[in-house]
Amino acid sequence: MFSSKPHTSRIAFVASDRPEAQEAKARLIERYGDAGTNAQVIVALGGDGFMLETLHGTLAEGKPIYGMNRGSVGFLMNEYSEDGLLDRINLAERAVIHPLAMVAIDSKRKQHRALAINEVSLLRQTRQTAKLRISIDGKVRMAELVCDGALVSTPAGSTAYNLSAHGPIIPLDAKVMALTPISAFRPRRWRGALLPHTARVTFEILEAHKRPVSAVADNVEVRDVLEVHVSEDRAVSLAMLFDAGRSFEERVLAEQFSA
Repeated sequence: MFSSKPHTSRIAFVASDRPEAQEAKARLIERYGDAGTNAQVIVALGGDGFMLETLHGTLAEGKPIYGMNRGSVGFLMNEYSEDGLLDRINLAERAVIHPLAMVAIDSKRKQHRALAINEVSLLRQTRQTAKLRISIDGKVRMAELVCDGALVSTPAGSTAYNLSAHGPIIPLDAKVMALTPISAFRPRRWRGALLPHTARVTFEILEAHKRPVSAVADNVEVRDVLEVHVSEDRAVSLAMLFDAGRSFEERVLAEQFSA
């Protein structure tokens, strides 16, 4: 999961719209230059949301992303410092993640495809609870879940929405996904499941016209879905860089012992 990487001397900077991020980008470019498309590493300045945007936006490039926190939440980011940036990057630990592939079929039978680095969420659209049927690898495992929604999370996303919904924190190399209900009403005590990373999850929306549901893959939302398929896409690899001693695995472990 983690590996050493070659020496980096060419970096490019991207920043969120926040003033502090834009100011940091200008100072860092003045100090280190900007290699643009010739960069070996992309430095992202912002919060976790911007890190996800950057990962999605650079899928085709396959370049590792080193984030520095210039936003409100920074679990996926390193601490901000303008000193010794090249040394920090060259000593950083690499975390490789695989996103989830979502195929959502809407009420007009149109297919929508998207990738999710954190999670795929199903959410009720109205005041009425959603009713979902859940199948794993073609076998119905829950005939009816009455809830506000449900989500499938990657290990990288397990400390985000999944954790807020009382799902488990998953180490990055665990090769499992979390299936977590959101405010389950029936069965009330169901807390979700850990699934093999090879599992294919299918959600069928029951009473879809009466109880409409949307499906969200990170920042892509599909309204009025009838059926949603979720599986890990092993063909896509995304690399994030974390400061030595502050690896993603260390952060996940520390989060499990936080108050």
